[in-house]
Formats: sequence, structure tokens, C-alpha cells
Amino acid sequence: MFGRREYYSNIMGRHSYYDVRVADHPLTCHTDTVDLLTTFEAETLVRHARSVVPGGGIIYDVAVADIPLERITFLDARAREELAIYLQERGLPLGTAGIIEDARQRGVQLFPVSYSELTRNLAQALQIPSSTAGRALNTFAVAVSCALLEYDPKYLVKALEKTFPGKQKVIDMNVRAVEIAYAFVHANLDVHGFQMRLVPREAGERLMYLNGNQATALGKLAGGLTFQTYYPISPATDESVYLEAHATFPVNGAQGGVVVVQTEDELSAISMAAGAALTGARSATATSGPGFSLMVEGLGWAGMNEVPVVITLYQRGSPSTGMPTRTEQGDLRFAIYGGHGEFPRIVLASGDVEECFYDAAQAFNYAERYQM
Repeated sequence: MFGRREYYSNIMGRHSYYDVRVADHPLTCHTDTVDLLTTFEAETLVRHARSVVPGGGIIYDVAVADIPLERITFLDARAREELAIYLQERGLPLGTAGIIEDARQRGVQLFPVSYSELTRNLAQALQIPSSTAGRALNTFAVAVSCALLEYDPKYLVKALEKTFPGKQKVIDMNVRAVEIAYAFVHANLDVHGFQMRLVPREAGERLMYLNGNQATALGKLAGGLTFQTYYPISPATDESVYLEAHATFPVNGAQGGVVVVQTEDELSAISMAAGAALTGARSATATSGPGFSLMVEGLGWAGMNEVPVVITLYQRGSPSTGMPTRTEQGDLRFAIYGGHGEFPRIVLASGDVEECFYDAAQAFNYAERYQM
């Protein structure tokens, strides 16, 4: 399984989405084509419908089946213009109705869903306010998708129990939402005519589901990390938070541990990590682009004094404050040459989640062997 999340650095409103690839072989990246698109509102529909392959499916809310492009609030002018040209060339209405018809003509199957009806049914079934039932919207969407894929709902129930431990009322409400969604799909949508299927994997070796931050954190622990500093900055903070949550861990029958310190700024983070390394600890810090900019003076000091310290640099887009929720591959030259004067350093650029683990562990060996 490989997932990718996309979200803006704001509280709410701007377009966010999550795509997931599933296969019976290892996956290390996402793809631009979509087999099943599940949407809540108009913007997701118009932005992503053309990515759906012939034979694939689109789940959409009947409430947004005919919304003009100019009424889609957060659709930027450039995207609106490009969509308008695309639809005009095909003689289709300039809105969601045109996008839906274009998908139908391309051989994509369409699955209209009334989320408001599903919410009302849940509210009536449990005698709860509609506003409370509305919190199950994500569960409704996932359940409708899985029902179309003929995926056994018992796995969704297990997932809900893992997601909301100790919150039985929340679990019960969402389990009922799954039941209502499956019943709706089987009563109203053409499940058998949809060719995509999701088949449970046979039980075998245990698998770990990790993101890049977690894989890097575990790699550091495997490499002997005992001391890590950080100053909060997206998207690097998740690594240190994960280390804090697993500060003690079993090692060959004994108890291992790591000290994680949140410092007052980035210069303190690199300086404290260098100080710990000088005492013999396998030491590291984690940051992102703007934070790494502030660490450069401390990096130079560590280089001058041959300190074996490890820095994890999470790359985010654009200079200065930049775009905290966007990632890119733009900092490699800075990682290689950052600092005044020349001093040696080793730079490892991980290519996927698995490499994040091994590179993080190996970084300590390189730092200690070559004292840099």
C-alpha cells in the first residue's frame, strides 16, 4: 500500500485529498491515473475526474451534479479557464454537469450518492442530531467505495476499532454508518457492473505501515540514536514526535531509550546535538528548509570541529517560510554546499520510504567513521 496526502497550510476550505494505491506487490510511489475517485464536493470532481481511467468509477454527491465553474469557490482562475476550454471544445456545459458527461463518454462509470440522505438515515437510526451524524462523512465515503469494490465490511469495522480506541460511542456510530452505506450501495448502485475489486491479502508475514517520517525515526533508532533535538517545523516535526512517543523500546531483551529535546530555536537544536555528539552519544536533529537555513552556522562549527552529528533535512517548497505542507526536491544543492567556507559533509538523498530507514541508520555509521 502507498498513500499520498495533499493539503494546504490553512485551517479549512482549500482543496485537500488523499490517494491510495493497493497491490499484491511492493509499491514505492504514487501514480497520476485513478481507478476509483470518491468526491464530497464540486472542486474535487472537476479537478480529478479526467484522471479516472476508462472502466474506472467516480462517486459524487448528487447535490453538486450541476454546479457552474464560476460558482466553485476555491477553484483558481487558471484551473477554471483550462477546464472551460476543455469543456467548450467538446460542446459540454461549463460545470460539473459537463465533467460528469465527459467521464461518461470516456467509459467511466458514475455513482451518484446523496450524502445528506445517508446522514439523515444515520441520525434517525441512532436518534442523534444531524450535525453529529455528519461527522461520519469520511466513513460514508470510504464505505461506499469499499462496497463498490466488494470488500468485506468487517475489515472496516476493525479499522474503526483501531482508529478510535476506547471511544465506543464513536465506533458504534461509524459502524452503523458503514452498514447504512453498504445497504445503500447494494440497493441503488450497479455493483456487479463495476469491474474493480479489492481482495484481502492472505495472512502471512506481518507488515509495517509507515510514512517517511516514521521510517526515518525507526532507522535512527536502529542506527543507535540516543539523543535528538528539534524545533517544531513542518514537515519535520512528525519525526521527533514519533520518537517522543517511542522514547523507550525493547532491544534484544533489554530496555533501550532515546532522549528527545524540543529546543527554543534551530541554532540551539544543532548546537545541543553537536554537544551531545562530542560526549560520545549518537546524536541527531531534524528540521526543514527554513530551519536548516538557521542551522548553517552551527553546521559550520560542527564541521570545523569534526563532530559526528546527523541532520535530517525535510524539503519543503519555495524559499524562506515557503509552503509548509508542500514537499519538493529543491534543497539538495543547499545540503551539499550550505555554510561559509568549505568543510566536508556526507549527504544521503533517500528515494523512497524503505531507503529512509536504511539511510537514517547508516548516517550514524558514516558520521562516526569519518568524524563529520
